[in-house]
Formats: sequence, structure tokens, C-alpha cells
Amino acid sequence: MDPNSNTNTTQKGLSKIKAVRNPNYKHHGPKSYVSVMNRYGFDPTKEGPYYHIDKVDKAEEHSLVPEDVKTALGGTVRKQRVLVKKTSPDSEPSEVTAEDQQNDVEWLCKVQIGTPPQKMMLDFDTGSADLWVFSTGQSKSSQSGHNIYDPKKSSTSKTLSGKTWKIQYGDGSGASGNCVADTLVLGGLSIKHQTIECATKMSTQFTQSAGDGLLGLAYSNINTVKDASGPDPQATPVENMIKSKLIPKESELFTSAFWSSRDAKADDSFYTFGHMDDDLVKASGEAIHWTEVDNSQGFWSVTSESVSINGKTVTQSGNAAILDTGTTLAMMSDKVVEALYKQIPGSTYDYSNQGYTFPTSVTADDLPVFKVAIGDKLFVIQKEDLAFAPTEDGKSWYGGVQSRGTLPFDIIGDVGLKSMYAVWDMGNKRFGAVPKIEKKQNLTPPAETGSEGGEKSRVYSTDLVESDGAES
Repeated sequence: MDPNSNTNTTQKGLSKIKAVRNPNYKHHGPKSYVSVMNRYGFDPTKEGPYYHIDKVDKAEEHSLVPEDVKTALGGTVRKQRVLVKKTSPDSEPSEVTAEDQQNDVEWLCKVQIGTPPQKMMLDFDTGSADLWVFSTGQSKSSQSGHNIYDPKKSSTSKTLSGKTWKIQYGDGSGASGNCVADTLVLGGLSIKHQTIECATKMSTQFTQSAGDGLLGLAYSNINTVKDASGPDPQATPVENMIKSKLIPKESELFTSAFWSSRDAKADDSFYTFGHMDDDLVKASGEAIHWTEVDNSQGFWSVTSESVSINGKTVTQSGNAAILDTGTTLAMMSDKVVEALYKQIPGSTYDYSNQGYTFPTSVTADDLPVFKVAIGDKLFVIQKEDLAFAPTEDGKSWYGGVQSRGTLPFDIIGDVGLKSMYAVWDMGNKRFGAVPKIEKKQNLTPPAETGSEGGEKSRVYSTDLVESDGAES
């Protein structure tokens, strides 16, 4: 069967999973940048309030960055890299708190776990490989407002004795717990004996999120589960779909499509598993472009050796990019970032925001055509996504493309992924995409600056999971 076709999907009962926009989420440039620093543990190469220091720590840190890359960044297993901030260039540093970073996610997806099914709203993340959820093993105070998985209420759950998991980041935040095996229902597919990582402890950063946990879509070699003998990485849901032959051999993949909150189709974002959306492919007018994936470090890593800015090529021989739905910004080399903002009128590097900004008076026509190579094809990052979020004073946009600091690779987060329909082909170890560009580029700032419309009543995952908007 043609890999661009999904003609048998209705026969198999496969369906889209709606990516529900989290009504609590507010775009915030510096907080998103700090979150990426915390996630990947890199040091900034541009001056600003946030940076890492090393301190001796008895516990071994687990971040998304593999050990050999940690070493290149100056990290060691005997020291913990701690994320700190300065309130002014001359002040003493203090540790970063939950308030300094983006603790919520823009999209959440409904899944079902157990028999009878328990509904959860999870963050689907191609930059990690754990499937962890809020559970009855946590303190009651940390469960408030969340859908809670109770293994004891599932007839198909089985305790995985001795298996534990732990995620910890550079600001000291983390989550940990034990494991069970249970049935996971995902987009019409019932995955039996899926390892579910049940949280028993977690930091405020996690309890403040609207989501009930995370579903990792990277490769299992970065899964954090271990037993008494050491690391014991568990298969991800997609890997188990493939092993169990739940999806066709020619469609061992999942896909994603995201739209900006400023788009007419703002509420149409989705994932599919085991099939593609033919309409989006046809609408692009192009065939899917495939690029080989290097998954040796567990990530969706592709070659990305050039960018184009208004038709002028900036080469980066040997460069790679990680495709990560768990990151909002696009993080690129200083060479690329500096060249991009030179072409945006009024742009400047802002110390306090730790990033490049440009005036909100800039129009779409003023912005350059910016293309990024994925393999040997250049893909446009649409202009409206170059304007990520208003700064606190409302006079400037915080740019969607920022410095990757000392990271040896780029990260293409949602800022880039919104401009394409993405096909994550795990079976063939390749990434495919077609352009998905809005006809009208909307650079209208939110009604109230700094907070995207002012304070709103908080919505909880217990509300989202029962809403019509969460249905596929």
C-alpha cells in the first residue's frame, strides 16, 4: 500500500486524537526559554538573568540530554546542574522557581487507561519516552483538579514489582514513582500490557499544570524506568503498537498537526496513530518529503545543514536538529539567530527577556521569509510564528526563534512544527512532512499585553476530559 494513503483506516477503526487547547496556557517568551534551558540543561551564550551552575549533589540527575552530550556541556554525574537567575547583572544568583518558567502545556490529548477505562488528559511529547500519570499514590493535595489513575480500580492492571522511574530537571523539580502494566486506549487502538508510570511524588511545577501526565513519543532508550539491577527502559506506546502489530506494517507511524491560537483553525490540532490525514497532504500540493532519523540518542534527530533568510543561504555543515513537540520555541545557533534578526526591522537582543525582540508595529510584509532545512528540503517557518508572544510592556514581540546556547544541535519545537503536517515514521526510522502555511499571517497582539487577555478562571483537567472539545 502507498505510504501516503490511509484507505484502510476506517476499516481498522482508527481515529484522530484531538489536541485540546489548554485554556490556562499563556504564551510567555522568557518563561518558555527558561523551560527549554531546564529541559535540556544547556548554558546560554547570550547574556541574561538565567544560567546554570554546578553543585555537588548526592542524587544523580536525569535530564533529556544523554550522558555523552552532558559531558560536552560540562556536566558530570557527581554534580547537579542547577538553574539560577539574577534579578540584576550585579546581584547574587538565586535558584529558579516555578514562577520563572512555563509550567503548562498548550495542548492536551485524551487517553483511556485500564478496565473499565479511566480518562486522562496527557501532554504528547516527542522529546521524551516516559508515559507517566497522576495516580492515587500521590498525596491528596497534589491530586486536586486532576484526573487520577487508580490501578486498583482496573481489572487489567498488574504491578511491575521493583520497577521505578524518576525524572529530574536542572531547577531541582521532578516526578517519580512506581510502575504497573495496563491497557491503554489511544486513537481507537487498544494497547495491552503498556507500562504506566504512576507518580507518587512530584514538584509544584507539575501539579500546577492542567495536564494529568505525559505520553512520550520519542524512542525508548531514553525511558527512565529502572529496577534493582539498573536501567530497564520500557517500550513506548508506539513501539508497543508496532510489536503487537496493531497498526499496518506500512503505517508504523503517527502524525501531528498544530495550529496557532491566532489561526481560523485554532481548535483543529490533532494527532493520528497508524494512519495519515490525506486531506492535509493533498492540500499542501506536495508529496511527503522523507528524511532519515538518527535515533541513537533517543530523539527524533534529523540533519539540518542550512537555513534561508530572504533567499540568502546560511550553511551549517554537520548540523542536526531535534524535532520536539514538548518544546515551544525553535532553538538555533547564534550564527543563524543573529542573521535572522538582522533582517527584522527594529529587532534587538534584550537582556531582561534573555532573547531577541522586535516591535509589535512590524507587519508580516516586514518580516523575512525564513526557511529551515530538514534533510535536503527547506521548510518555511511561517511569519506569524516568528512573533511568539508580547513582552510584558506590550511594545515588542518575543521572537519564536532564539539562541540554543551551548547545545550542539538545534531544537525545532512547536514554532516550527506549526508550519508543517508532520509524519513520525517510527517503523522506517524517518520523518516526513508537507508544508501547512496559513493564507493569512496574523500578527495581531492579544487584547491585553503581557497576559494574553488578562486573568481568567482556571480550568482543570477534570473539566477538560468531559468536554466535547476533547473528543476525537
